[in-house]
Amino acid sequence: MDSFKRLRFEKVASKRVQKIIDLLRLLGNCSNRNNYEYSEKDVELMFREINKILKETKVLYDKNLNKSSSGGFKFIK
Repeated sequence: MDSFKRLRFEKVASKRVQKIIDLLRLLGNCSNRNNYEYSEKDVELMFREINKILKETKVLYDKNLNKSSSGGFKFIK
């Protein structure tokens, strides 16, 4: 049976992921050269920043997944 925390994660994370996908699609609309002017440098800067934040966010998840199995010192009870 799914726990409350799991159900809450699925609900919140699903909405946030979809929002990010929708916003990235909107950003893709800016690629139309008939409507916008941009350089390779502009594109590189945008995607470098997006990738940076994406990697930082993934690290947060990896860190929290590995917290319980960190293997650090613990008193045995």
